[in-house]
Amino acid sequence: MEKEFKLNDKVVMKKPHACGSNLWLIIRNGVDIKLRCLNCNREVMIDRLEFKKKLKGVIDEKV
Repeated sequence: MEKEFKLNDKVVMKKPHACGSNLWLIIRNGVDIKLRCLNCNREVMIDRLEFKKKLKGVIDEKV
């Protein structure tokens, strides 16, 4: 089953960023996905297929 994600979702990636964190915020959703690291605020853009391969999960904050 494909993981559902949308703009402003917090996601966990399989491999950590260089700063050591693997938590990201989706800030652009389209053909490319733009992510902001929640630890160091660095922004990266990767294509959707690569993002889906590297995605570990979406953090559900509905409480």
